[in-house]
Amino acid sequence: MNRLVSKVRALRAAGGLAACALGVLAVGASFVGGPRVEAASAAPLGHPGKLTYSGEDTQGGWIRGVAPKGTVSLTLDGEAVGIDPQTGAWFAAFDRDAKPSEALVARMADGTTIEQSVAIAPRDWHIERINLPMHKGGPSAAFMKIRQPELDQIHAARALATDAQGWKQRFIWPVKGRISGQFGSQRFYQGIPGAYHTGIDIAPGRSGDPIVAPADGVVILAAEQPFSLEGHLLMIDHGNGLNSAFLHCSQLKVHVGDHVKQGQVVANVGMSGRATGPHLHWSLMWKDARVDPILFTGPMN
Repeated sequence: MNRLVSKVRALRAAGGLAACALGVLAVGASFVGGPRVEAASAAPLGHPGKLTYSGEDTQGGWIRGVAPKGTVSLTLDGEAVGIDPQTGAWFAAFDRDAKPSEALVARMADGTTIEQSVAIAPRDWHIERINLPMHKGGPSAAFMKIRQPELDQIHAARALATDAQGWKQRFIWPVKGRISGQFGSQRFYQGIPGAYHTGIDIAPGRSGDPIVAPADGVVILAAEQPFSLEGHLLMIDHGNGLNSAFLHCSQLKVHVGDHVKQGQVVANVGMSGRATGPHLHWSLMWKDARVDPILFTGPMN
């Protein structure tokens, strides 16, 4: 696991990324994983006329910063980025398939704009190439009659906005164990790509182990009746567009609307839904971008 994180950061360096994090930005809370820097005591708003940031500027990664004084709105590649009205702190992330660069644009109160190009390092994903044709045909109408309401619940949950502030924290592992599935891994069937793995699989070796909240948040979905694929699914909003999903749980300990604290037990490991053994599938999303949990936590100790 240490080697995996080192490889990601080596790729960032090899990509010749600009060191845009010139100094430490004060956001009033510990940083999420990635570069282990301490928050400095500085003015609550960023440097006038500049867009500075720090984080993991790679595919599946994240950045954070403090908006310049007078910023009215901020976007990343056209996507709105939430700004804390008290501190000016903001957070954004990059999809697994993010482009080599994205534009960070601040619109100022005087009508001017400040733009910064963010270089995004590519990742060397784990790819399997199989000399067999991809299975043809989609899900049956009978299955979709069950599945579509589940998808509707998931989409509705992700559309919710809460007052959660977990996005400001350094994330912790929700459970510890063997990493049995890596984020971003993918199979190609005779050159045709299959779906990539959207989260990280953690196998502690048995059912029932406690799952804890990786950061503060608000429960936005708790599937008491198991979903067809995800089983007992738990989703937690961490605020500012960032949310976690925990799949295949054996039992849920919280309910929709509950505010949870980092480290609080929220569920138990299981193999409900479509799973071949007890494990936790943990995925993270920022808006529509799928991001790599290991870049939020760092290596598992």
